[in-house]
Parts: sequence; C-alpha cells; structure tokens
Amino acid sequence: MQYELKCIGVLTSGGDAPGMNAAVRAVTRAAIYNGIKVKAIYRGYKGLITGEIKEFQTQDVSNIIQQGGTILKSARCSEFKTKEGRALAYETIQREGIDALVVIGGDGTFTGARAFAQEFNMPIIGIPGTIDNDLWGTDSTVGYDTALNTIMECIDKIRDTATSHERLFFVEVMGRDAGFLALNSAIASGSEAAIIPEKETSVAQLDELISNGFRKSKNSSIVIVAEGGGGAQAMADRIHQQYPDYDIRVSILGHLQRGGSPTAYDRILASRMGVAAIEALLDEQRSIMIGVVNDEIVHVPFSKAIKDDKQVNLEKVNVLQILSI
Repeated sequence: MQYELKCIGVLTSGGDAPGMNAAVRAVTRAAIYNGIKVKAIYRGYKGLITGEIKEFQTQDVSNIIQQGGTILKSARCSEFKTKEGRALAYETIQREGIDALVVIGGDGTFTGARAFAQEFNMPIIGIPGTIDNDLWGTDSTVGYDTALNTIMECIDKIRDTATSHERLFFVEVMGRDAGFLALNSAIASGSEAAIIPEKETSVAQLDELISNGFRKSKNSSIVIVAEGGGGAQAMADRIHQQYPDYDIRVSILGHLQRGGSPTAYDRILASRMGVAAIEALLDEQRSIMIGVVNDEIVHVPFSKAIKDDKQVNLEKVNVLQILSI
C-alpha cells in the first residue's frame, strides 16, 4: 500500500439524514473486522479542527442502526472552508494518528473533503448521506427513502382533512435544487401535481394545472411543491388571487422530513456503503464517493459526484399527470 492503514477517522457532516448512524456502525465494525482502529470525530469538520475525537469500539455502535439523526452530531464549519482551518484539521489528524477518513454527508461535505485530500494527500472516502438524493453517480442516497416515506405518510394524513373540507392543499417539501422528493412523493401519495425546480418555471407549471381543470372531477386536491420550486405559500397566494373561491391551505413539512427511524432500505444501503468504504481504502482508493447503481456498489470520483447534475426522470411527470385525472 502507498500508506499504512492502521487508523481511520469517521465523521458526519451537513444536514442529518436517517441512516447516518447505520453508516457509522458499518464503517466502525468493518474497520475493526479488518484490524483497523477507529476514531469517531464529533460535529463534522468542526470537531476535526477542535479535536473532539473519541476512539470507538464495537460496543460504541451497538443499538444505533435503528436511530435517526447522527450520534456523531453535525455542525456548520466556515473555518474548514479556509486553508488555515484545514491546516488545523490536518494537525489534529497527525496528532491522532489517523491515516484516512470516511466522511458521511452531501455535496458540501464532499467539496470540503476533496479540497482537504488535494492539499494534504489524504485518503478520503465519501458515503452519500442526504435526504435530497441529489448526488450524481448513485441511484439513491442514505436517508432519501426514509424521507420519502415520511412525506408520503404526512400527505396521506393531509388528504383526510383535504377531502373532509373540500380543500386545495399546497404541501412544501425539501429540495432546494432537486425535485426527487417532491415528484416521487406526489406519485406515491396520489397527489394531483408536483412543482419541481427541474421543469420549466413554477408559474408555467401552475398555469398548466389550472388550464387542465384539475379540480373539476375532484372534491379535494393536493399539490406538492419543492422548496426550490417557488415555495408553497407563493403558489397558494397566486392561485387565491386568480380563484378567490378556492378554499386553499398551505402545509410546510419542514424538518420533520429529516427525522425518524430509517427504513429497512436505508439501513441496508448504509450498511453496504459503510463496508464498501473500508474495502475501498484497503484497495488504495481515494477521493471517491461510494454509490449504488442497479443495486451494485460503484465508486464515483468526488469531482463527478459534486459537479455533475443528477437528473430527475421527467417521464414520471407524465405518469403523475396521467394518474391525476
């Protein structure tokens, strides 16, 4: 090997996602299985700078696979975005005897990891943990399936009151730049439409809904709006101005989408990716994200995972439109 792999560090960064704990568990136990020491880094890159680190044994990750959030915590760290901050982080790594890192998070996490790896020749493997499912090179990210199911359950409950009062509901879900959650939750919940960043403009999508007379055959309607698709309140205000007779309500699901016990799919995905991350380090891989394509583990360079745009399957928009009549 080009470097001696005796000790790895593991951290979670960015927005928390259900299944992160399952990934931490898998990384820890796969490393110990291969005779590698594990140092858990708390509060993401901030903990790497401040030295908030603890050696993990197998028992430290017992009974966490079912827990949401992250036991390692997460924090924003503007200092790590500077060369001086990353230099402090590297001093911590040298002091702790860490030979490689496994980072669990989204594009911001991987952007920081890529810069750190380039500056200090540090072997780093990424595990995609984000509910948005917006990282290129993987069919799914850890946390996405759980968030999707959480949204679906919420919309099912909203449907009860929407039907009872013959209302039009605009439900806002997360996804600033990506409409995966909005589009797929709309299909899964039988919603009438989804307004997503990837499809034309939000105004055009709204006009299309109205021109199709989407309330003519139903006593209630639910429209899912990605937060990057214009915002549910703005959509509701516009409809109310044009059609004041509509009984309109807005529901912003917010951070409840991030919480909850991970689904079986997310637990399995996180476990596979955690083991694959250690295997990649043993195989002298670096600066890659572990992904899954057609249920097979793949290695994706950080540069592609971060820079390339992951496309929503717009064929699903047609499916939603057909089924919403």
